[in-house]
Amino acid sequence: MTQPKIKKLYDIQLRSGLSNMEKSDNFDRKTRRTILLTNIMFEGSKSEILVDDEGKISEIQTVLDKKISKEADLVINGNGSIALPGLVNTHTHAAMSLLRGYADDMLLQPWLEEKIWPLEAHLTEDDVYWGTKLACLEMIRTGTTAFNDMYLFTGKVPQAVDEMGLRAQLSYGYIDIGGSDNEEKSRRMTEQLVRSVKEMKNPRIKAAVGPHSVYTVSPEGLQWCADYAKQEDIGIHIHLSETGKEITDAVNQYGKRPVKILDDCGCLTSRTIAAHCCWLDDAECTLLGKRGTSAAHNPVSNMKLAVNRAMPYHWLKAAGTSVTLGTDGCASNNNLDMFEEMKVAALLQKYSWNNPTQLPAHEALTMATEAGAHALGFNSGKLAVGYDADIILIDPYSVQNVPAHNQVSNIVYSLNGSAVNTVIVHGSVLMYDRVIPGEEEIIQKAGTAALELVKRSQDDDETKRSKSSSAK
Repeated sequence: MTQPKIKKLYDIQLRSGLSNMEKSDNFDRKTRRTILLTNIMFEGSKSEILVDDEGKISEIQTVLDKKISKEADLVINGNGSIALPGLVNTHTHAAMSLLRGYADDMLLQPWLEEKIWPLEAHLTEDDVYWGTKLACLEMIRTGTTAFNDMYLFTGKVPQAVDEMGLRAQLSYGYIDIGGSDNEEKSRRMTEQLVRSVKEMKNPRIKAAVGPHSVYTVSPEGLQWCADYAKQEDIGIHIHLSETGKEITDAVNQYGKRPVKILDDCGCLTSRTIAAHCCWLDDAECTLLGKRGTSAAHNPVSNMKLAVNRAMPYHWLKAAGTSVTLGTDGCASNNNLDMFEEMKVAALLQKYSWNNPTQLPAHEALTMATEAGAHALGFNSGKLAVGYDADIILIDPYSVQNVPAHNQVSNIVYSLNGSAVNTVIVHGSVLMYDRVIPGEEEIIQKAGTAALELVKRSQDDDETKRSKSSSAK
Protein backbone atom coordinates (compact mmCIF):
# COMPACT_ATOMS: atom_id res chain seq x y z
CA MET A 1 0.00 0.00 0.00
CA THR A 2 1.39 3.41 -0.96
CA GLN A 3 1.78 5.66 2.06
CA PRO A 4 0.54 9.29 1.80
CA LYS A 5 3.10 12.05 1.69
CA ILE A 6 2.88 13.76 5.07
CA LYS A 7 5.68 16.30 4.80
CA LYS A 8 4.20 18.25 1.91
CA LEU A 9 0.47 17.91 1.60
CA TYR A 10 -0.21 20.09 -1.41
CA ASP A 11 1.18 20.50 -4.89
CA ILE A 12 0.79 23.99 -6.28
CA GLN A 13 1.45 25.40 -9.73
CA LEU A 14 1.32 28.89 -11.18
CA ARG A 15 0.50 29.46 -14.81
CA SER A 16 0.58 32.49 -17.10
CA GLY A 17 4.29 32.99 -16.60
CA LEU A 18 3.99 33.81 -12.90
CA SER A 19 6.83 33.00 -10.53
CA ASN A 20 7.07 29.64 -8.80
CA MET A 21 5.17 29.40 -5.48
CA GLU A 22 7.05 26.37 -4.23
CA LYS A 23 8.34 28.30 -1.20
CA SER A 24 4.94 30.01 -0.78
CA ASP A 25 6.37 33.13 0.86
CA ASN A 26 6.14 34.92 -2.50
CA PHE A 27 2.36 35.15 -2.67
CA ASP A 28 0.51 38.38 -2.00
CA ARG A 29 -2.58 38.45 0.23
CA LYS A 30 -4.20 41.09 -1.96
CA THR A 31 -3.59 39.34 -5.27
CA ARG A 32 -6.63 37.59 -6.71
CA ARG A 33 -6.14 35.09 -9.49
CA THR A 34 -8.28 32.42 -11.04
CA ILE A 35 -7.70 29.38 -8.83
CA LEU A 36 -8.38 25.73 -9.49
CA LEU A 37 -8.61 23.42 -6.49
CA THR A 38 -8.22 19.84 -7.64
CA ASN A 39 -8.36 16.48 -5.90
CA ILE A 40 -10.33 17.75 -2.93
CA MET A 41 -13.18 16.19 -0.97
CA PHE A 42 -16.40 18.20 -0.93
CA GLU A 43 -19.54 16.85 0.72
CA GLY A 44 -18.11 13.34 0.59
CA SER A 45 -17.13 13.36 -3.08
CA LYS A 46 -13.86 13.97 -4.89
CA SER A 47 -14.33 17.35 -6.57
CA GLU A 48 -12.77 20.37 -8.22
CA ILE A 49 -13.55 24.00 -7.43
CA LEU A 50 -12.85 26.91 -9.78
CA VAL A 51 -12.53 30.43 -8.36
CA ASP A 52 -12.78 33.36 -10.79
CA ASP A 53 -10.70 36.54 -10.74
CA GLU A 54 -13.44 38.38 -8.83
CA GLY A 55 -12.96 36.05 -5.89
CA LYS A 56 -16.15 34.06 -6.42
CA ILE A 57 -16.77 30.35 -6.82
CA SER A 58 -17.65 29.84 -10.49
CA GLU A 59 -17.69 26.03 -10.78
CA ILE A 60 -17.91 23.00 -8.50
CA GLN A 61 -17.82 19.69 -10.33
CA THR A 62 -16.56 16.16 -9.94
CA VAL A 63 -14.28 16.86 -12.93
CA LEU A 64 -14.20 20.25 -14.59
CA ASP A 65 -14.00 20.68 -18.32
CA LYS A 66 -10.33 20.60 -19.36
CA LYS A 67 -10.64 23.88 -21.25
CA ILE A 68 -11.96 25.62 -18.12
CA SER A 69 -9.27 24.01 -15.99
CA LYS A 70 -6.48 25.24 -18.25
CA GLU A 71 -7.63 28.85 -17.84
CA ALA A 72 -6.77 28.90 -14.13
CA ASP A 73 -3.71 30.95 -13.14
CA LEU A 74 -3.13 28.95 -9.97
CA VAL A 75 -3.68 25.22 -9.51
CA ILE A 76 -3.68 23.66 -6.04
CA ASN A 77 -3.76 19.88 -5.84
CA GLY A 78 -5.26 19.15 -2.45
CA ASN A 79 -4.33 15.45 -2.46
CA GLY A 80 -7.61 14.49 -0.82
CA SER A 81 -7.98 17.51 1.47
CA ILE A 82 -11.44 18.31 2.81
CA ALA A 83 -12.81 21.64 1.53
CA LEU A 84 -14.93 23.67 3.95
CA PRO A 85 -16.31 27.20 4.01
CA GLY A 86 -14.12 29.48 6.10
CA LEU A 87 -15.25 29.75 9.73
CA VAL A 88 -16.94 32.94 10.94
CA ASN A 89 -16.31 34.37 14.43
CA THR A 90 -19.32 36.59 15.24
CA HIS A 91 -18.08 38.05 18.51
CA THR A 92 -14.55 38.98 19.46
CA HIS A 93 -12.29 41.82 20.53
CA ALA A 94 -9.35 41.15 18.26
CA ALA A 95 -6.65 43.36 19.80
CA MET A 96 -7.27 41.75 23.19
CA SER A 97 -4.84 39.15 21.87
CA LEU A 98 -2.26 41.38 23.64
CA LEU A 99 -3.99 40.58 26.96
CA ARG A 100 -3.87 36.81 26.54
CA GLY A 101 -3.10 35.28 29.95
CA TYR A 102 -2.87 38.66 31.69
CA ALA A 103 -5.82 38.14 34.05
CA ASP A 104 -7.21 34.65 34.56
CA ASP A 105 -9.27 32.80 37.18
CA MET A 106 -11.18 35.87 38.40
CA LEU A 107 -14.82 36.86 38.84
CA LEU A 108 -16.22 38.84 35.92
CA GLN A 109 -16.66 42.28 37.50
CA PRO A 110 -13.30 42.35 39.34
CA TRP A 111 -11.70 40.96 36.19
CA LEU A 112 -13.08 43.89 34.18
CA GLU A 113 -12.78 46.68 36.74
CA GLU A 114 -9.47 45.79 38.40
CA LYS A 115 -7.44 44.26 35.57
CA ILE A 116 -8.81 44.64 32.03
CA TRP A 117 -10.17 48.21 31.97
CA PRO A 118 -7.16 49.71 33.85
CA LEU A 119 -4.75 48.04 31.42
CA GLU A 120 -6.79 49.06 28.38
CA ALA A 121 -6.56 52.67 29.56
CA HIS A 122 -2.88 52.54 28.53
CA LEU A 123 -3.44 51.17 25.01
CA THR A 124 -2.15 53.12 22.04
CA GLU A 125 -3.20 53.10 18.39
CA ASP A 126 -0.11 51.07 17.49
CA ASP A 127 -0.85 48.54 20.25
CA VAL A 128 -4.29 47.91 18.78
CA TYR A 129 -2.84 47.68 15.26
CA TRP A 130 -0.37 44.95 16.19
CA GLY A 131 -2.85 43.23 18.49
CA THR A 132 -5.35 43.07 15.64
CA LYS A 133 -2.74 41.68 13.26
CA LEU A 134 -1.79 39.04 15.83
CA ALA A 135 -5.45 38.04 16.14
CA CYS A 136 -5.83 37.91 12.36
CA LEU A 137 -2.73 35.73 12.14
CA GLU A 138 -4.20 33.30 14.66
CA MET A 139 -7.57 33.28 12.89
CA ILE A 140 -5.98 32.55 9.51
CA ARG A 141 -3.91 29.75 11.01
CA THR A 142 -7.02 28.14 12.54
CA GLY A 143 -9.36 28.53 9.58
CA THR A 144 -11.40 31.62 10.46
CA THR A 145 -11.96 33.84 7.43
CA ALA A 146 -14.39 36.46 8.83
CA PHE A 147 -14.97 38.05 12.22
CA ASN A 148 -17.13 40.56 14.06
CA ASP A 149 -14.98 42.92 16.12
CA MET A 150 -15.65 45.50 18.83
CA TYR A 151 -12.79 47.39 20.44
CA LEU A 152 -11.03 50.68 21.19
CA PHE A 153 -8.58 52.86 19.23
CA THR A 154 -9.98 51.60 15.97
CA GLY A 155 -8.17 54.06 13.69
CA LYS A 156 -5.70 51.47 12.38
CA VAL A 157 -7.91 48.41 12.69
CA PRO A 158 -9.32 48.61 9.13
CA GLN A 159 -5.74 48.90 7.85
CA ALA A 160 -4.66 45.85 9.83
CA VAL A 161 -7.57 43.75 8.54
CA ASP A 162 -6.99 44.93 4.98
CA GLU A 163 -3.31 44.01 5.14
CA MET A 164 -4.07 40.56 6.57
CA GLY A 165 -6.68 39.83 3.90
CA LEU A 166 -9.52 38.71 6.18
CA ARG A 167 -13.18 39.65 6.10
CA ALA A 168 -14.53 41.65 9.07
CA GLN A 169 -17.26 43.82 10.51
CA LEU A 170 -15.67 46.44 12.75
CA SER A 171 -17.16 48.55 15.53
CA TYR A 172 -15.93 50.92 18.20
CA GLY A 173 -16.91 49.94 21.74
CA TYR A 174 -19.45 52.69 22.50
CA ILE A 175 -19.64 53.55 26.24
CA ASP A 176 -21.24 56.71 27.57
CA ILE A 177 -21.37 56.16 31.33
CA GLY A 178 -19.19 58.51 33.33
CA GLY A 179 -20.16 61.83 31.79
CA SER A 180 -20.57 63.79 28.59
CA ASP A 181 -16.90 63.38 27.62
CA ASN A 182 -17.37 59.63 27.16
CA GLU A 183 -20.54 60.21 25.17
CA GLU A 184 -18.89 62.72 22.87
CA LYS A 185 -15.83 60.53 22.36
CA SER A 186 -17.88 57.41 21.62
CA ARG A 187 -19.98 59.18 19.01
CA ARG A 188 -16.96 60.82 17.40
CA MET A 189 -14.95 57.57 17.27
CA THR A 190 -17.93 55.64 15.91
CA GLU A 191 -18.52 58.16 13.14
CA GLN A 192 -14.81 58.27 12.33
CA LEU A 193 -14.60 54.47 12.02
CA VAL A 194 -17.70 54.25 9.84
CA ARG A 195 -16.41 57.02 7.59
CA SER A 196 -12.95 55.49 7.19
CA VAL A 197 -14.31 52.02 6.44
CA LYS A 198 -16.73 53.32 3.83
CA GLU A 199 -13.98 55.35 2.19
CA MET A 200 -11.89 52.18 1.80
CA LYS A 201 -14.57 50.66 -0.47
CA ASN A 202 -13.23 47.25 0.44
CA PRO A 203 -15.87 44.52 0.00
CA ARG A 204 -14.22 42.47 2.74
CA ILE A 205 -14.59 45.15 5.45
CA LYS A 206 -17.77 46.60 6.94
CA ALA A 207 -18.48 49.01 9.77
CA ALA A 208 -21.03 48.61 12.55
CA VAL A 209 -22.17 50.47 15.65
CA GLY A 210 -20.92 48.88 18.86
CA PRO A 211 -22.91 49.87 21.96
CA HIS A 212 -21.13 47.85 24.62
CA SER A 213 -24.10 46.82 26.79
CA VAL A 214 -27.11 48.10 28.70
CA TYR A 215 -24.92 48.55 31.80
CA THR A 216 -22.36 50.78 30.05
CA VAL A 217 -24.61 52.69 27.63
CA SER A 218 -27.55 54.87 28.62
CA PRO A 219 -30.97 54.49 26.94
CA GLU A 220 -30.25 57.78 25.16
CA GLY A 221 -26.96 56.37 23.90
CA LEU A 222 -28.64 53.17 22.75
CA GLN A 223 -31.23 55.21 20.87
CA TRP A 224 -28.47 57.20 19.17
CA CYS A 225 -26.72 53.98 18.15
CA ALA A 226 -29.94 52.55 16.72
CA ASP A 227 -30.72 55.73 14.79
CA TYR A 228 -27.17 56.07 13.47
CA ALA A 229 -27.03 52.41 12.37
CA LYS A 230 -30.30 52.85 10.50
CA GLN A 231 -29.11 56.10 8.92
CA GLU A 232 -25.86 54.52 7.72
CA ASP A 233 -27.43 51.14 6.91
CA ILE A 234 -24.91 49.27 9.04
CA GLY A 235 -25.01 46.58 11.71
CA ILE A 236 -25.23 46.72 15.50
CA HIS A 237 -22.93 44.65 17.72
CA ILE A 238 -23.73 44.45 21.45
CA HIS A 239 -23.29 42.31 24.59
CA LEU A 240 -26.64 41.07 25.90
CA SER A 241 -27.77 39.26 29.06
CA GLU A 242 -24.38 37.74 29.81
CA THR A 243 -24.85 37.51 33.58
CA GLY A 244 -27.64 37.29 36.12
CA LYS A 245 -26.34 40.50 37.69
CA GLU A 246 -26.89 42.32 34.39
CA ILE A 247 -30.56 41.32 34.53
CA THR A 248 -31.00 42.30 38.19
CA ASP A 249 -29.25 45.64 37.79
CA ALA A 250 -31.31 46.54 34.70
CA VAL A 251 -34.58 45.74 36.47
CA ASN A 252 -33.51 47.74 39.54
CA GLN A 253 -32.42 50.77 37.50
CA TYR A 254 -34.91 50.82 34.63
CA GLY A 255 -37.72 48.53 35.76
CA LYS A 256 -37.21 46.20 32.79
CA ARG A 257 -34.88 43.51 31.52
CA PRO A 258 -32.06 44.20 29.03
CA VAL A 259 -33.90 42.76 26.00
CA LYS A 260 -36.85 45.10 26.62
CA ILE A 261 -34.49 48.06 27.01
CA LEU A 262 -32.82 47.30 23.67
CA ASP A 263 -36.14 46.77 21.93
CA ASP A 264 -37.56 50.04 23.24
CA CYS A 265 -34.44 51.84 21.97
CA GLY A 266 -34.62 50.27 18.52
CA CYS A 267 -31.47 48.15 18.87
CA LEU A 268 -33.06 44.78 18.12
CA THR A 269 -33.00 44.58 14.33
CA SER A 270 -32.18 42.11 11.58
CA ARG A 271 -28.75 43.79 11.40
CA THR A 272 -28.02 43.20 15.11
CA ILE A 273 -25.71 40.57 16.57
CA ALA A 274 -26.21 40.14 20.32
CA ALA A 275 -23.36 38.34 22.05
CA HIS A 276 -23.73 35.85 24.94
CA CYS A 277 -27.52 35.81 25.53
CA CYS A 278 -27.03 33.40 28.44
CA TRP A 279 -29.82 34.72 30.67
CA LEU A 280 -32.63 35.07 28.14
CA ASP A 281 -36.05 33.73 29.05
CA ASP A 282 -38.33 31.95 26.58
CA ALA A 283 -40.32 35.10 25.69
CA GLU A 284 -37.10 37.03 25.00
CA CYS A 285 -35.90 34.29 22.67
CA THR A 286 -39.18 34.59 20.79
CA LEU A 287 -38.78 38.37 20.54
CA LEU A 288 -35.26 38.04 19.13
CA GLY A 289 -36.68 35.66 16.53
CA LYS A 290 -39.40 38.14 15.57
CA ARG A 291 -36.89 40.97 15.23
CA GLY A 292 -34.50 38.86 13.16
CA THR A 293 -31.68 39.50 15.64
CA SER A 294 -28.79 37.01 15.65
CA ALA A 295 -27.49 35.57 18.93
CA ALA A 296 -23.75 34.84 19.17
CA HIS A 297 -22.91 31.92 21.45
CA ASN A 298 -19.57 32.28 23.30
CA PRO A 299 -19.29 29.07 25.34
CA VAL A 300 -15.59 29.06 26.28
CA SER A 301 -15.55 32.62 27.59
CA ASN A 302 -18.85 32.18 29.44
CA MET A 303 -17.66 28.99 31.10
CA LYS A 304 -14.32 30.50 32.06
CA LEU A 305 -15.95 33.57 33.63
CA ALA A 306 -18.61 31.34 35.23
CA VAL A 307 -21.71 33.27 34.17
CA ASN A 308 -23.69 30.36 35.62
CA ARG A 309 -26.01 29.65 32.70
CA ALA A 310 -25.62 28.44 29.12
CA MET A 311 -27.35 30.19 26.25
CA PRO A 312 -30.84 28.62 25.85
CA TYR A 313 -30.11 27.37 22.36
CA HIS A 314 -33.23 25.18 22.18
CA TRP A 315 -35.54 28.15 22.90
CA LEU A 316 -33.76 30.32 20.35
CA LYS A 317 -33.90 27.57 17.75
CA ALA A 318 -37.61 27.02 18.39
CA ALA A 319 -38.19 30.77 17.94
CA GLY A 320 -36.43 30.76 14.58
CA THR A 321 -33.60 32.92 15.89
CA SER A 322 -30.32 32.68 14.01
CA VAL A 323 -27.64 31.42 16.41
CA THR A 324 -23.99 31.97 15.52
CA LEU A 325 -20.68 31.30 17.24
CA GLY A 326 -17.94 33.53 18.65
CA THR A 327 -14.82 33.17 20.75
CA ASP A 328 -14.96 36.51 22.60
CA GLY A 329 -11.53 38.11 23.16
CA CYS A 330 -8.30 36.36 24.07
CA ALA A 331 -8.37 37.84 27.58
CA SER A 332 -11.31 35.58 28.40
CA ASN A 333 -10.94 32.55 26.13
CA ASN A 334 -7.75 32.49 25.63
CA ASN A 335 -7.57 31.64 21.94
CA LEU A 336 -9.48 32.27 18.71
CA ASP A 337 -9.80 28.67 17.54
CA MET A 338 -13.33 28.25 16.19
CA PHE A 339 -12.91 24.46 15.92
CA GLU A 340 -12.51 24.37 19.68
CA GLU A 341 -15.49 26.70 20.04
CA MET A 342 -17.74 24.40 17.98
CA LYS A 343 -16.92 21.42 20.18
CA VAL A 344 -17.37 23.26 23.46
CA ALA A 345 -20.64 24.82 22.26
CA ALA A 346 -22.09 21.40 21.45
CA LEU A 347 -20.88 19.85 24.71
CA LEU A 348 -22.02 22.74 26.90
CA GLN A 349 -25.53 22.66 25.45
CA LYS A 350 -25.81 18.92 26.00
CA TYR A 351 -24.51 19.10 29.54
CA SER A 352 -26.34 22.25 30.68
CA TRP A 353 -29.75 21.24 29.40
CA ASN A 354 -29.31 17.52 30.13
CA ASN A 355 -29.96 16.47 26.56
CA PRO A 356 -27.29 14.64 24.51
CA THR A 357 -29.20 15.32 21.29
CA GLN A 358 -29.04 19.11 21.73
CA LEU A 359 -26.87 21.03 19.24
CA PRO A 360 -25.70 18.12 17.05
CA ALA A 361 -22.47 18.43 15.09
CA HIS A 362 -24.02 19.54 11.79
CA GLU A 363 -25.84 22.41 13.53
CA ALA A 364 -22.64 23.52 15.27
CA LEU A 365 -20.85 23.60 11.92
CA THR A 366 -23.66 25.65 10.37
CA MET A 367 -23.45 28.12 13.27
CA ALA A 368 -19.74 28.56 12.61
CA THR A 369 -20.10 29.03 8.85
CA GLU A 370 -23.30 29.86 6.99
CA ALA A 371 -25.23 31.35 9.94
CA GLY A 372 -22.31 33.57 10.91
CA ALA A 373 -21.71 34.87 7.40
CA HIS A 374 -25.42 35.59 6.96
CA ALA A 375 -25.56 37.49 10.26
CA LEU A 376 -22.67 39.68 9.09
CA GLY A 377 -24.23 40.20 5.68
CA PHE A 378 -21.37 38.56 3.76
CA ASN A 379 -21.89 36.45 0.65
CA SER A 380 -19.80 33.63 2.10
CA GLY A 381 -20.08 30.83 4.64
CA LYS A 382 -21.10 28.29 2.00
CA LEU A 383 -19.31 26.53 -0.84
CA ALA A 384 -21.63 27.08 -3.78
CA VAL A 385 -21.48 28.72 -7.19
CA GLY A 386 -21.86 32.49 -6.90
CA TYR A 387 -20.62 32.69 -3.31
CA ASP A 388 -17.41 34.48 -2.39
CA ALA A 389 -14.49 32.08 -2.29
CA ASP A 390 -13.73 31.85 1.42
CA ILE A 391 -12.36 28.32 1.49
CA ILE A 392 -10.27 26.33 3.93
CA LEU A 393 -8.62 22.97 3.28
CA ILE A 394 -8.40 20.38 6.05
CA ASP A 395 -5.56 17.85 6.32
CA PRO A 396 -7.09 14.42 5.59
CA TYR A 397 -4.11 12.72 7.21
CA SER A 398 -4.43 14.45 10.58
CA VAL A 399 -4.36 11.72 13.21
CA GLN A 400 -7.55 13.18 14.72
CA ASN A 401 -9.29 12.80 11.36
CA VAL A 402 -8.81 9.04 11.06
CA PRO A 403 -11.02 7.10 10.66
CA ALA A 404 -13.61 9.24 8.89
CA HIS A 405 -16.84 7.41 9.73
CA ASN A 406 -18.56 10.80 9.92
CA GLN A 407 -16.58 13.74 8.55
CA VAL A 408 -18.80 16.42 10.14
CA SER A 409 -18.47 14.68 13.50
CA ASN A 410 -14.69 14.68 13.12
CA ILE A 411 -14.67 18.38 12.23
CA VAL A 412 -16.69 19.39 15.30
CA TYR A 413 -15.63 16.87 17.95
CA SER A 414 -12.12 15.73 16.93
CA LEU A 415 -10.19 18.38 15.05
CA ASN A 416 -8.72 21.70 16.07
CA GLY A 417 -7.32 24.61 14.09
CA SER A 418 -4.00 22.87 13.51
CA ALA A 419 -5.70 20.65 10.92
CA VAL A 420 -6.13 23.63 8.57
CA ASN A 421 -3.44 23.77 5.90
CA THR A 422 -4.63 26.30 3.32
CA VAL A 423 -6.86 29.36 3.61
CA ILE A 424 -8.38 31.36 0.76
CA VAL A 425 -10.41 34.54 1.31
CA HIS A 426 -12.21 36.33 -1.51
CA GLY A 427 -10.03 34.46 -3.97
CA SER A 428 -6.71 35.35 -2.34
CA VAL A 429 -4.44 32.71 -0.78
CA LEU A 430 -3.70 33.78 2.83
CA MET A 431 -2.08 30.57 4.00
CA TYR A 432 -0.60 27.76 1.93
CA ASP A 433 0.73 24.53 3.44
CA ARG A 434 0.64 26.22 6.91
CA VAL A 435 2.88 29.10 5.74
CA ILE A 436 1.73 32.70 6.28
CA PRO A 437 3.96 35.46 4.89
CA GLY A 438 5.14 37.99 7.48
CA GLU A 439 4.23 35.81 10.45
CA GLU A 440 7.52 36.29 12.28
CA GLU A 441 7.33 40.11 12.25
CA ILE A 442 3.75 40.11 13.56
CA ILE A 443 4.59 37.76 16.43
CA GLN A 444 7.67 39.76 17.40
CA LYS A 445 6.06 43.19 17.27
CA ALA A 446 2.83 42.14 18.94
CA GLY A 447 4.79 40.46 21.73
CA THR A 448 6.85 43.60 22.27
CA ALA A 449 3.72 45.78 22.26
CA ALA A 450 2.12 43.58 24.93
CA LEU A 451 5.15 43.76 27.23
CA GLU A 452 5.46 47.52 26.85
CA LEU A 453 1.72 47.97 27.52
CA VAL A 454 1.97 46.16 30.85
CA LYS A 455 5.13 48.11 31.76
CA ARG A 456 3.38 51.45 31.08
CA SER A 457 0.51 50.40 33.28
CA GLN A 458 2.80 49.29 36.10
CA ASP A 459 4.89 52.46 35.89
CA ASP A 460 1.73 54.57 36.02
CA ASP A 461 0.49 52.68 39.07
CA GLU A 462 3.83 53.19 40.78
CA THR A 463 3.73 56.92 40.04
CA LYS A 464 0.25 57.20 41.50
CA ARG A 465 1.28 55.32 44.64
CA SER A 466 4.31 57.59 45.07
CA LYS A 467 2.18 60.73 44.73
CA SER A 468 -0.34 59.34 47.21
CA SER A 469 2.41 58.58 49.74
CA SER A 470 3.92 62.06 49.31
CA ALA A 471 0.54 63.69 49.85
CA LYS A 472 0.19 61.90 53.19
